[in-house]
Amino acid sequence: MERLLMKRYIGWSISILLMVALLLSTTACVTEPLPGTFVDDLGRTVNIEKVPQRIISLAPSNTEILFALGLEDKLVGVTEFCNYPEAAKAKPKIGGFTTVDTERVVALEPDVILAANIHQKTVIPALEEVGLTVLALAPKTLDGVLANISLVGEITGKSREATRLVTSLEKRIKAITDETQALTEAERPRVLYLTWHDPLWTAGSGTLEDELINIAGGKNVAHDLTRHKTIDLETVIHRNPQVIIVITGHGEARDLPFYHVKNEPRLGATEAVMAGRVYQIDADIFVRPTPRMVDGLEQLAKFIHPELFGE
Repeated sequence: MERLLMKRYIGWSISILLMVALLLSTTACVTEPLPGTFVDDLGRTVNIEKVPQRIISLAPSNTEILFALGLEDKLVGVTEFCNYPEAAKAKPKIGGFTTVDTERVVALEPDVILAANIHQKTVIPALEEVGLTVLALAPKTLDGVLANISLVGEITGKSREATRLVTSLEKRIKAITDETQALTEAERPRVLYLTWHDPLWTAGSGTLEDELINIAGGKNVAHDLTRHKTIDLETVIHRNPQVIIVITGHGEARDLPFYHVKNEPRLGATEAVMAGRVYQIDADIFVRPTPRMVDGLEQLAKFIHPELFGE
């Protein structure tokens, strides 16, 4: 009997040790330092020595990605324009998107700072000069947005969460491209995208908006332009868009471009206005390179091809 009890005791002990080892192994996979060298969207080589515990975001888009990966507890500073999700508004502020308070950033002692393209010339050099680690996210394509989510997940120990999120977004994108990639040129409506009305501002090739219009099954009438440019009214009338998409911003001017298009008599002759196909879309979900950009893509697809995706 004593020998039997001893065997059982040894068996239980081994089982417990194996469970503890498995638990420690799982924990290590999540929390152990992940030193490595990464290349950001500005082509800069950035060394991350450990999993960051204090993170600052210098752009609303970066803040959204951090929240989407469950990193809000490690986020110690955001901009005044970081308004999504709602909890982001309560985070300590480090200034505006273009007016970063460098001293405030330094005082918050971040392990890593997520910046954007606009910070390349002055803000990033100033922060690196005092020894802070800065990683810039500036995607130029929808694939680049997904890659940024994966990158943030990798440097923060949230690779699993990032993979799940990216996989989900890719599935939703594929649901659209499965319907639009085989469309003929004639089946793709001419689309005018406007960000402002006085003068008319649009997005040409080399922009995320141009890519989204194409993925959603449209033809951007300003594709021959590069980046974000003005477009004159005569050109718009001549190109005769069949769908007009106007982004809605914030503040008192949020709806002005939309109502300008609706009330400008010279645009009344375009097919879009005559058919009542002038739509508004929230700038935050259509312009910010975040997971919500796929929400914007889905909405855009419904505007351009209601027969495929529903009203």
